[in-house]
Amino acid sequence: MKELTILIAGGRGMVGSAMVRRLQAEGYRHLLTPSREDLDLTDQHQVRAYLRHKQPDSVIIAAAKVGGIYANSTYTADFLYENLMIECNLIHESHRADIDRLLFLGSTCIYPKLAPQPIPEEALLTSALEPTNEGYALAKIAGVKLCTHYYKQYGRSYISAMPTNLYGPGDNYHPQNSHVIPALIRRMHEAKVKEADEVVIWGSGKPLRDFLYVDDLAEALLFLLEGYRESLHINVGSGEEISILELAKLVADVVGFQGEIVTDPSMPDGTPRKMADISRMTQLGWQPKTSLREGLKLSYNDFLGLGKK
Repeated sequence: MKELTILIAGGRGMVGSAMVRRLQAEGYRHLLTPSREDLDLTDQHQVRAYLRHKQPDSVIIAAAKVGGIYANSTYTADFLYENLMIECNLIHESHRADIDRLLFLGSTCIYPKLAPQPIPEEALLTSALEPTNEGYALAKIAGVKLCTHYYKQYGRSYISAMPTNLYGPGDNYHPQNSHVIPALIRRMHEAKVKEADEVVIWGSGKPLRDFLYVDDLAEALLFLLEGYRESLHINVGSGEEISILELAKLVADVVGFQGEIVTDPSMPDGTPRKMADISRMTQLGWQPKTSLREGLKLSYNDFLGLGKK
């Protein structure tokens, strides 16, 4: 099995890089990780030609246009279009190339804004989405449903995993377009360096989230790729939750910022609570291993360019 050729679309990003690390550690030797210059995933003809030429045994779709609440609410059309094109091209052309094993990576943002908590997989499409990330969520829902229907109509073993909020080595630390943890790491670090008295965070600080270290996700994805054979998508998360304000305090402690943390309720909060129900994953035998504090330390070292030292 370790002789299989696996395409990791998005293999240079945070999730893709973690997946490559995990596959290599498990003895997989034939991994394809084309860069954006090598392969434009929004171009159907390029994707078709690449898959027919390389003929991978399995495809992992970790490629996506991603960002935090600011980017998602500002570039809604871009998030919807680019993510739709990436997943449609890869899923459909994998089927046309007779590739029978595919894993699509979605997000728990596919679930309704006021979904029951923790969120079960069955909550999908039961009520309205969170408006601030609707474009991204709609695209990911389409990818999930594509996999489900290629599974049902053609018997393809195309599965989908819905990870919660991710962080870790290789993250995007852009001051505006990043997710909450890398954004907080950067802002707390810069405030520490400047010896600032305070750091202001968006919103009330009250929303609750669960965060999963990216290498734990990679372990979960390989676990699913090797053994999961169901059409229903499956949640992958930490099983724990924390408020944004408490998260900010924890990041500040890890970074060493000792000033005050101030909330700005005039800015959007997003979904009030988003906790994934991971009972199906745990029943299959998988558990996350990295605590939030440990993962934040590793992430801060990555931000500083120290790797895992």
